[in-house]
Amino acid sequence: MLGPSAQAARKMEVLHDIVRAYIETGEPVASRSISRRRGETLSPASIRNVMADLVDEGYLAQPHTSAGRIPTQMAFQSYVQSLASRSMMSREYERVCNELSHVDSMEERVERSSQMLTELTQVMGIAAAIPAVRQTLDQIELLALPDKRVLVILVTSDRMVRNRLVTLDEWISQDELNNIRNYINRNFSGWVLADVRQELQMRLAEERAAFDQILRRLDVLYNRGMLDVGFPAEVHMGGASNLVGLDLHLTKERMRELLRALEEKKKVLELLDRFLEQPTGELGVQVGLGDTHPAMEELSLIGLPLTLPNGLSAVIAVLGPVRMDYARVMSAVFSVGQAFRNA
Repeated sequence: MLGPSAQAARKMEVLHDIVRAYIETGEPVASRSISRRRGETLSPASIRNVMADLVDEGYLAQPHTSAGRIPTQMAFQSYVQSLASRSMMSREYERVCNELSHVDSMEERVERSSQMLTELTQVMGIAAAIPAVRQTLDQIELLALPDKRVLVILVTSDRMVRNRLVTLDEWISQDELNNIRNYINRNFSGWVLADVRQELQMRLAEERAAFDQILRRLDVLYNRGMLDVGFPAEVHMGGASNLVGLDLHLTKERMRELLRALEEKKKVLELLDRFLEQPTGELGVQVGLGDTHPAMEELSLIGLPLTLPNGLSAVIAVLGPVRMDYARVMSAVFSVGQAFRNA
């Protein structure tokens, strides 16, 4: 006679066997097939009793009176939690690290990471770099262009790069722009951008600005929005077409709705937001995404939130069918995430 803890452990073992069987076949799972999977260690009658308890507890559903059982979202969550305790580092980790070591910018790192996730999982890979609220200036570059225009290239300490084109009423030479660049980089490198703006406003308001050629020119550029450079989240997705080949029981119109939703950067960031509240470096799994969009009911999202050494937040994620190889996909997400953080 098994004690209560042993009975609970056996119940979870049976549940996870049912989830694995359902992932493989997509069909309701019968007690006899689970008994065979377990090497007849439990009779079909014993399995039926366990399955009845799991139905009562909300882990299994019975689509028809005489059919087998199918796992609910609760069952999938239990299953993926059992996988989370395993070592997640995959054999591809070194290759991923090598790939990312050759990229120079955060934008390239995000794009390449999503591509590798797609290659490793054959579903949809997503990578996003989310700038810190308090962006810190690394350096600025100013380039003179024809027609009294200046290209502002602003780099922050989290390796995000943004460009802004400023049009002036009078021409400023490249030598003068170099002096302004040197002044800003020498005085404000390492400052939070909001503080740079505040300090410059104060300095430019002083009378001495009227007598300093560099500050006069800087005043012109500043008032034309030289530092008004936005840093939106950098998001890249790959493999959306892989979802078309999945058996998601969607009409053509619903599939079009799904693909349109995934084209919206805002919608994808809403999906990733659900991982940002969990501890950094901890894999999260969301099974069934119908609350985000009706066409996502049969999709799951596996995500890894990261905090990079420069303070930037990032999420590495895979969007795939509820019936996916969670162990393999979780391993791929974890490996790409670790390589992304260490690149």
